[in-house]
Amino acid sequence: MVHKMTSGAGVILVLCLLATANPKVNFSGAWVMDRDRSIGQPANVQQSMTLTQAEDQIVVETKLVTPDNERTVKDTYKIDGKEYDFTPPLPLNAPANAPVAKGKRTVSWLPNGNVLLVTEDVTNETAKGPQTTHLVRKWTFTGEGELTITNFVDTPTISYESKRIFTKK
Repeated sequence: MVHKMTSGAGVILVLCLLATANPKVNFSGAWVMDRDRSIGQPANVQQSMTLTQAEDQIVVETKLVTPDNERTVKDTYKIDGKEYDFTPPLPLNAPANAPVAKGKRTVSWLPNGNVLLVTEDVTNETAKGPQTTHLVRKWTFTGEGELTITNFVDTPTISYESKRIFTKK
């Protein structure tokens, strides 16, 4: 009887240690893109983000600056592995009368708790009819005060990868 209780207590202790061994990263804070280390970004774009993370969501405020345009985009990522509808922002060079795109998004943690996976399908109306772009963003806390967002993009005409490295302000 004592042996069973000791074994049971040992199992509970191990489970508790495992539960706290891989806590999920909290991305909250102000982040600035390191242009010199980022790849696949237009040369004239500067980017910064303010992230506010609660247990199951991240509120993202992104500031994009080009020589002739500045824009702030706000978004919310619900981190529960379920698919949600969302309205993607227009590209920086979109005409004022561009139709609004439609999107579906899924956000989930990878098992280690320090990588967030964002999967999106965005459909735009074009002169050739609707075209869907598939995008996967991998958010990785890569070190103290460093966040890497790797984008994998598949459009009807091209596929590419880009990487943005941010440092915490």
